[in-house]
Amino acid sequence: MRRVTATQALLGGIVAGGAITALVAASTLWLNRPDLLPDAGSHWYRWQRPGRSTTVMVGAWTLYALHQVGFWALIRYGQQRVGRYTPGLHRVNVLALAWNGFFVAVHYVQTQAGYDGLAQDVPIWTSQWSVIVLLVWVLLMEEDRRGLFFGRTVPTPGGKATRDWARKYHGYYFAWAAVYTFWFHPMETTTGHLVGFLYMFLILVQGSLFLTRAHVDRRWTVVLEVLVLFHGFLVALNSPKQLWFQFGWGFATIFVVTQMHGLGWPRWAKWTTGLAYVLSVCAVVAWFGTDRLTELPRVPVAEYAAVFVLAGLFAAGLAIARAARVNAHR
Repeated sequence: MRRVTATQALLGGIVAGGAITALVAASTLWLNRPDLLPDAGSHWYRWQRPGRSTTVMVGAWTLYALHQVGFWALIRYGQQRVGRYTPGLHRVNVLALAWNGFFVAVHYVQTQAGYDGLAQDVPIWTSQWSVIVLLVWVLLMEEDRRGLFFGRTVPTPGGKATRDWARKYHGYYFAWAAVYTFWFHPMETTTGHLVGFLYMFLILVQGSLFLTRAHVDRRWTVVLEVLVLFHGFLVALNSPKQLWFQFGWGFATIFVVTQMHGLGWPRWAKWTTGLAYVLSVCAVVAWFGTDRLTELPRVPVAEYAAVFVLAGLFAAGLAIARAARVNAHR
């Protein structure tokens, strides 16, 4: 039998993610949704039972823990026993795809049976910030390849050693962010949930393809980064505060300033994209007013500032670890 390449597995994972998302959407016809409490604002997560069920939550936490620890174990095995990038799948990649696929199915059944995700026990910001840090981490570890501002690199705390560490160990954090966020939410059928779950499915596929060429395909990784633009835009569009410009065009700013410069595009393509971005901003401002401009810098300024904060935390942690090793050998 001809060996399946990582790229073929990736394409299959994308199709499977779309099919599962469609199944979740269809489940609105039979989902046993509880009577939800009224929306209480941005710090309140609405999609949970009004009353906590200990049985349901013990089940949710147990399933999350099994999913999480198993995925971490597979990543560690890959780093220790495989350690090289290839065009084809390693056996551990097949196991990781099967493991994540199994728990996607389990979570679907768990939502139908008990509904609640981890949100019943933990605040919504834990899920939000897990993904925010993931996005910032990508900006940091990709800086040596594509720069941070218009293709240019800038000094970050700890220098290249810190960025190398971020690249080496990113898989463990990314696996936590994906699995934790995946189990935080019930498999609901709102537009925001569907786009978010599709994004999580693709992140889990990406995480399962570690140590393959597909995992580091720069076009694919940028697609994953940009998908958060559409998720943020759609969620904001359906929220009372209507911050769709802040999130949609804020993440578009990061694409124009940073992400597109790692794609190997010719100069004319970059200028065309930049011009389209500027014209779209002008169109929004002309239609909705100049007050919208105050929203534009919020996401990019926060993310770029967070890059330096995250690098500083890594650098401090590495310095403490080095000092501890020196003291231990005295």
